[in-house]
Amino acid sequence: MQAYLTQQFGLENKVAIVTGASRGLGQAMAIGLGEAGATVVAVGSKPENVANTIAILEEKGVKCLALGCDQSDGEQIKAVVEDTIAKFGRIDVLVNNAGTIKRSPAHEFSDEDWNEVINVNLNGVFKFCREAGKQMLKQGSGKIINIASLLSFSGGITVPAYAASKGGVAQITKALANEWASSNIQVNAIAPGYFETDNTYNLRQDEERYNSITARIPSGVWGKPEDLAGATVFLSSNAANYMNGHVMLVDGGWMAR
Repeated sequence: MQAYLTQQFGLENKVAIVTGASRGLGQAMAIGLGEAGATVVAVGSKPENVANTIAILEEKGVKCLALGCDQSDGEQIKAVVEDTIAKFGRIDVLVNNAGTIKRSPAHEFSDEDWNEVINVNLNGVFKFCREAGKQMLKQGSGKIINIASLLSFSGGITVPAYAASKGGVAQITKALANEWASSNIQVNAIAPGYFETDNTYNLRQDEERYNSITARIPSGVWGKPEDLAGATVFLSSNAANYMNGHVMLVDGGWMAR
């Protein structure tokens, strides 16, 4: 049984790109993939921004590479994919985690903030899928994991662009799953609930809002970045070969309430 499970969940000889890998959720997912046996390409806005992630991976004996990418720049996205193929010859897993958030009442939300969030969170995700997908189609296999959100299902408060972008991420996931399933490419998404990350720092400093959110989570606690590692390894592995177009909630039970 152990050998079967190792074969199903192990990621030996797999090459995984993880965007937004400098800290938080991206770093935890990159480490989880490395611990499962994958070679990890850790992508940050600049290569030096993922130095800490690379140091952790190397300490664990994981083969890895640091690359820089402005998620809003299609040419830089293409370069990450090309550099990964040039270095390792293939792409087996893409984790589309990089993103940004801007908070403001909708009637005061600026065009600049709207365009930045949509360009990074939605356009950048599609472009990474498209460029990595070209290689996966050539290989005849691949796994894409897009990071969605609870706001793929609900609207949130004072984050209209973020909600719009994450709703779009869920739909891109389903559209690409439909198109590429017959080519043995599985495209799924993870929708994290409320996690302790930099993106939620200000939210957690608002005691009233923090307590209100915590009371709404059935488990009674906010997620920690390492709580996403298992779901990411699963969706990257052979164990998830028949999962496609699914948005997996990792939310402490939020959406079940």
